[in-house]
Amino acid sequence: MNQALPIAAQPARAAIVRQQGGPFSLETVEVAAPRADEVRVRMVGTGVCHTDLVCRDAFPVPLPIVLGHEGAGVVEAVGPQVKGLKVGDHVVLSFNSCGGCHSCAHEAPAYCFSFMPLNFGGLRLEDGSSPLSQSGGQVHANFFGQSSFASYAIVREGNAVAIPTDLPLEIMGPLGCGIQTGAGAALNSLKLGKGLSFAVFGGGAVGLSALMAAKAVGAGPLIVVEPNPARRALALELGADTVIDPRATEDVLAAVKAAGGGGVLTALDTTGIPAVIATAAEALLPNGMLGLVGASPMDATLPVNIMSMLLRGIGIKAILEGDSQPREFIPQLIALYREGKFPFDKLVKTFPFEQINEAAHASETGEVIKPVVVF
Repeated sequence: MNQALPIAAQPARAAIVRQQGGPFSLETVEVAAPRADEVRVRMVGTGVCHTDLVCRDAFPVPLPIVLGHEGAGVVEAVGPQVKGLKVGDHVVLSFNSCGGCHSCAHEAPAYCFSFMPLNFGGLRLEDGSSPLSQSGGQVHANFFGQSSFASYAIVREGNAVAIPTDLPLEIMGPLGCGIQTGAGAALNSLKLGKGLSFAVFGGGAVGLSALMAAKAVGAGPLIVVEPNPARRALALELGADTVIDPRATEDVLAAVKAAGGGGVLTALDTTGIPAVIATAAEALLPNGMLGLVGASPMDATLPVNIMSMLLRGIGIKAILEGDSQPREFIPQLIALYREGKFPFDKLVKTFPFEQINEAAHASETGEVIKPVVVF
């Protein structure tokens, strides 16, 4: 049963970013009792995502802040309005959404009209408060509705998804963002199915998740363009029919077209590099669709020839969070994982939470595809 209030504040260890470009500083914070529709989660594992590093180094978020948005853990306390979660539940944490705008009402929470302030604002929107404090001073939290780079997190019920307790909880967190973004881009956004050709540009966590999802539904041929040899080898292991090294290939466009039998019906760019996006668009067959999930420079524009697009009738879809409704899509991915069709654990390497800076470095250098810090 959900326990009665009041619930005491909880001390926690947190990785705090105090200055842009600075390290993660491990410090003690106080985590408040959950309000209304909130739950307090004891974190078990949290993925390190490119977005965490971008916000640490460049993207403007309020400081000091606790980042982290691919958390998994155990519910330890619940607010008085929580109906669907209980103490002891294992949960994967995903992005935050308001639940009431047009997008949320039409099962598109990734396009919530308040997505940016809810996920990047560092505070509760209703009153400007934070559930984290230190020596009486406020520490910004609520990053993607969770700030899971801490041993405890406060999360709204709406962005915590209960999962079965027999799963390896410490590695489940990336299902809440990076893994669901790639898989969702393939299945929800591009609607891949049996026999549909697919080229992925970039073999990181998002790109390889898209590849695994495409393989799971019988799409093909499957092509991965990736410069890292270890990632190309892993792509072949995960089901790619062809891998292309763009640094050793004189004409990447020609190579993709040859591998796809003249082109591909669907493509996904995870790099955000305008020249790569241009190649991906030109590789599409008539009526093809290109998905964009890579983070481009703020001033980048699409380098695509409009007449070429018109003559082929191709489309380009910018994608957030894999067009996913987490409470529905995460269980779908777990089902595929149980069936052996979505082995996302092959992307993961775990680090103790105390080594979060080493985990971040391993992500930046490409040494590890999906670092997960374990508490």
